[in-house]
Amino acid sequence: MNLLELKGVHTHIGAYHILHGVDLVVPQGQVTMLLGRNGAGKSTTLRTVMGLWHASQGRVVLAGQDITAAATPHIAALGVAYVPENMGIFADLTVRENMLLAARAARRAEQMDAGRLQWIFKMFPAVEKFWNHPAGKLSGGQKQMLVVARAIVEPRQLLIVDEPSKGLAPAIIDNMIDAFAELKAQGVTILLVEQNLNFARRLGDSVAVMDNGRVVHAGAMEAFSADAALQQSLLGLAL
Repeated sequence: MNLLELKGVHTHIGAYHILHGVDLVVPQGQVTMLLGRNGAGKSTTLRTVMGLWHASQGRVVLAGQDITAAATPHIAALGVAYVPENMGIFADLTVRENMLLAARAARRAEQMDAGRLQWIFKMFPAVEKFWNHPAGKLSGGQKQMLVVARAIVEPRQLLIVDEPSKGLAPAIIDNMIDAFAELKAQGVTILLVEQNLNFARRLGDSVAVMDNGRVVHAGAMEAFSADAALQQSLLGLAL
């Protein structure tokens, strides 16, 4: 069963035609990796799913519901969380305050789900360690942990993440992979844009490769990671 489907999606940003008929399926309960060269349309695809930009043609369907024209808050309320490439943390607020802003069911930190917070702290110890520190003082890896933790502070059915490993040290990347694997085990469906091909290979169940605003290849990650010639032709490099 597919949780998310894009069917012939075109997206314009001002005068620019960025997506040219994207067809993409994201199977429920799996990790789907969205790969491609810079400028292929990956981030635009994520932003179109979230309603930050609206498709000018085609359909976006979530769990059987057409969300093509839906507003971003409505899409978020359906259980979709988005982690942008630029993280979007509130640097002057504490880690606790950043988390509280994302916990829409809570007005005070004490009202956040304690059990869920402990589960998050287990995956991302830095979030607990720096709970009362300004988020802007965290390292790059700690900020990335915070933005993922913030996205899952409430249960989500779909987690959309744009380049989570960018700029991270190998040890932090390993922690991030473990965290996403744990989320998948909890039943969360994940759509990831990633440039780190080793990250993609270790975590992905399925893969879609974009070029010039279209999906030009889709299939199992295992088969893709074993085909160096295909990787070279689509990405210009190999796993």
